[in-house]
Amino acid sequence: MRADRLVSLVLLLRQRGRLSASELARELEVTPRTVQRDVEALSAAGVPVYAERGRYGGYALLPGAGNPLSGLTGVDGDEALALLVAGPGPGGRVLGLGPALASAVRKVVDALPQEHRSSAGDAARRVLVDPRADLVGHRRIADELPAAVAAEVRRAVLAGHRLRLHYAAADQPPRWRTVDPIGLVTVGPRGYLLARRSGADRTYRLSRVLAAQELPEPAQRPERVDLDRLWRERCAQFLSGGDQVTALVLVDPARREDLLGTALAVRAEEPEADGRLRLQVTFQDLEHAEWALWRLAADAQALAPEPLLAALRDRAAVVAARYGRPS
Repeated sequence: MRADRLVSLVLLLRQRGRLSASELARELEVTPRTVQRDVEALSAAGVPVYAERGRYGGYALLPGAGNPLSGLTGVDGDEALALLVAGPGPGGRVLGLGPALASAVRKVVDALPQEHRSSAGDAARRVLVDPRADLVGHRRIADELPAAVAAEVRRAVLAGHRLRLHYAAADQPPRWRTVDPIGLVTVGPRGYLLARRSGADRTYRLSRVLAAQELPEPAQRPERVDLDRLWRERCAQFLSGGDQVTALVLVDPARREDLLGTALAVRAEEPEADGRLRLQVTFQDLEHAEWALWRLAADAQALAPEPLLAALRDRAAVVAARYGRPS
């Protein structure tokens, strides 16, 4: 354990320059006193680390010092990106792997060629994995995307180049379009490309990309991007756009998937005392909501909004009149 910590300490100093004892202690999750002992051990072993006194002092490596550590070897661009994107984030903390992931990331960056290190961080910011928000709030079958198409899209995003997509939008024939890619978002089994097209925001489902071609010209996009914030904004626009209707519904648990298979998104879900589920679901429009609930018959009950209740009442009255018993 201590050997791994000593490696991490040297890599931190190589990548960031001078760091104080408290900064190193925070990164390594130890006390400043432990950092001091580790520095003394490194110095005794011949590693050229030294202390600078004063208000802005700290620990640093001697200028021009070579790499005394082996780090990771054979790291290619995709492997480096995978670890940088995974990073020491929430997933690592949940599994208890936060410190290990942080150490791995430092080794990956240290193994990259010097000219690629500055771009590695920007590349990682162009990919977002499992954000808190989702355009579609219910389970779907995992998307499938050919490896060659995925690689072409990823190269264009990371290189900052324009991208030609042969894209099959819902209920439309496939056609080619040229976009300025901004970033990639993965939500569970689904993947999305955030881009701009003719100056307008666009979000593309990766499973609907039939072919892709990276173009040589640079993409028209911001130099830096907060992908998490941008994704949340896109989700909010999607869920509030057009004539969409959000309904409050009670549904038999056995028919839950039937309901969710037709809804655009699930906003809330909780169990009721009678065993049914109370769901807040969004539909494309009032007609879509009426159709989705009518097909579930007595297994679903709409509670709101009132226009939806009125539409279902009117339809039920017509059917009852048509099939009622003769007097």
